[in-house]
Amino acid sequence: MVKVRACQVELDVTVAGQGMPILLAHGFPLDHSMWDEQIGPLAARGQVITPDLRGFGGSQVIAGTATMEQMADDLNALLDTLAIDRPIVFCGLSMGGYVAFQFWRKYRSRLRALVLCDTRAVADTPEAASARLKLASSVLTEGTRGLAEAMVPKLFGPATLESQPGIVEAQREKVLAAPPEGVAAALRGLAARSDVTDYLPQIALPTLVIVGQDDAISPVDEMRGIAAAIAGAEFVSIPRAGHLSPLENPAAFNEAIEQFLARVERDR
Repeated sequence: MVKVRACQVELDVTVAGQGMPILLAHGFPLDHSMWDEQIGPLAARGQVITPDLRGFGGSQVIAGTATMEQMADDLNALLDTLAIDRPIVFCGLSMGGYVAFQFWRKYRSRLRALVLCDTRAVADTPEAASARLKLASSVLTEGTRGLAEAMVPKLFGPATLESQPGIVEAQREKVLAAPPEGVAAALRGLAARSDVTDYLPQIALPTLVIVGQDDAISPVDEMRGIAAAIAGAEFVSIPRAGHLSPLENPAAFNEAIEQFLARVERDR
């Protein structure tokens, strides 16, 4: 990884391969390593850019509120710093999907295609937003152990929890290692994010919507609704996977995204 200055924050980023730029934005509260099973296969097709979003992994922690729009601004500046002048494929999971929506809203001229994974278009309810703010305060005073114990089981489908304990434990360790100030800042940003449902019909890009079949956080029907609202969007449900479908069933996930990218390249 290399450290790159983007806007007012220093980001850790890995760049692999050459060709069509493919940016992978991770979910909360993880880091770029959740894409480890995708980097190699996708680097055979294009230039894969996997940053740690602000406050996570090796990237700089800035206290306060890390909004989805700020993270999109960071990634736009990152592309400038890396001298990426070709339209990119933006692939975001969960929080990374929220960032993808804001990137589309502000920087759509930089986009060639979108891949929306296990994410949501709706904003938090007032109750959910309030719970996030309380959790942010708790993380700052007590650390991330409580977050890990409460959240990690919800990230995975039953098949993963039963048969892939190593993956579950690895992500638990990622949550435990996440900087509390970065986690709290992102929680505040997640609570404040806007509803983008009305934007969906305006997205005029090749779009792939992917969801784990057993995702309890971004349910299949909700994700299918996102795909239906975007003209021409493709929808894929990944079997034996929950919210972290790229980790839980990388073979099926990679097949879906590689077939989509092949179509994007063919139709350009």
